[in-house]
Amino acid sequence: MASADIPTPRTPEGKEGLAALLARPERAVIALDFDGTLAPIVPDPEQARAHPGVVPALVRLAPRVAAIAVVTGRPAGVAVRYGGFAGVPGLDHLVVLGHYGAERWDAHTGDVRAPGAHPAVTAVRAELPGFLDRNGAWRGTWIEDKGGRAVAVHTRRTEDPDAAFEALRAPLAELAASHGLMVEPGRYVLELRPPGMDKGVALAAYLGETDAASVLYAGDDLGDLAAFAAVTSLRGHGLPGLLVASVATSESPQELIDRSDLTVPGPEGLVALLDALADALE
Repeated sequence: MASADIPTPRTPEGKEGLAALLARPERAVIALDFDGTLAPIVPDPEQARAHPGVVPALVRLAPRVAAIAVVTGRPAGVAVRYGGFAGVPGLDHLVVLGHYGAERWDAHTGDVRAPGAHPAVTAVRAELPGFLDRNGAWRGTWIEDKGGRAVAVHTRRTEDPDAAFEALRAPLAELAASHGLMVEPGRYVLELRPPGMDKGVALAAYLGETDAASVLYAGDDLGDLAAFAAVTSLRGHGLPGLLVASVATSESPQELIDRSDLTVPGPEGLVALLDALADALE
């Protein structure tokens, strides 16, 4: 199987991960973040939609690999709708791990398995409007309720998103700690959620149940570092892996880029990579 059109990873570990994927695709797991990786970043997260090339690329790739998983902080059902994944022939075994694995949607059943709302998240969500007002949150700051399992504060719409983000970082960390929650920073967003929930935990658990022989993980933001760390740890235990950073703008975290084996230019570049893998496996 030729792989001439697939970008060459810059690290030995990445090259080994790609080689393992191409050698035994039937035991490879392709795991992908949603926002910034499959879908372009937009000012209003409710308007995010998967790049139009995503579903066709996944339909080509899915029959040739063990599994495809979308790993996201969004509720699973939201990612399914925004991705256009439901009812697509050829994607019968797609899995969406939402809320960092707390929720799961399986394409072959169309069902979402989800726990109830987390009481600490419910409590902090009720406090946030008054809290932000008391802390002089800049006009344009807004709250995103993530289905009762997390809540996020966005600063992208403010006049100075960076200053608004930094002004809220410490106060929100204190508020989260008072409720037994943690804060996960992203690009102009601070997400409050229970500890023990991250993309690394979700990915490692899923890889364990699929008996994977290799994994490709692609992400674009600080929240993906946990998944990068999980793949790095698994590589140390003999599971080859390829880490891909989706880099669309100068906002992309340098730490993620530095830890990646391969970078692609945003969702469009990720689609090109998926298509190149499908070409190589045909």
